[in-house]
Amino acid sequence: PYLRRPTLVVGSATPVAGAVLSWAPVLGFRTVLVETRKPRLVTGDWRADETVDDLDLLDEMLRGDLYAVLTDHDSPDVVPLLRTIVAHAPRFVGLMGSRRHTAMQLVELRRQGLTQAEIDQIETPVGVDLGGREAAEIALSILASVVARRRGGSGGLLNPGGTPPSEQKGVA
Repeated sequence: PYLRRPTLVVGSATPVAGAVLSWAPVLGFRTVLVETRKPRLVTGDWRADETVDDLDLLDEMLRGDLYAVLTDHDSPDVVPLLRTIVAHAPRFVGLMGSRRHTAMQLVELRRQGLTQAEIDQIETPVGVDLGGREAAEIALSILASVVARRRGGSGGLLNPGGTPPSEQKGVA
């Protein structure tokens, strides 16, 4: 028997989303791209297992082991998409953007009745601090966080002090 692959929902058709979607299957994820702005879907080369352009259709796709990343904090769908995802108890949910840029969405979620515990599970900014600037570097940072959550890792450095192996105790 085959185990069901975990689902990674990616919100918004952005360059970062494109990189996340291209690497996620290699990491064992089933991918769902959510983008209701239809012109964005037409103009991009999005490789997702499933694409959703209507949030009403999303509920039935959110099953099992669920992870989510929203890559455009300015998308008109951020709040309803987060509400839908949080209702399905994801193992990971991240919203790209600084706290200054995402605070408005978090306040709106609270106004709409989400509990503080539900809001606190939304990681923003999202990703491991790699210092990345390009879309692929940001995607790598985000996927590192997702994999760390999936596998129980800390997401931190394996060698926090940066000590070369030759200087570490017990290394000949």
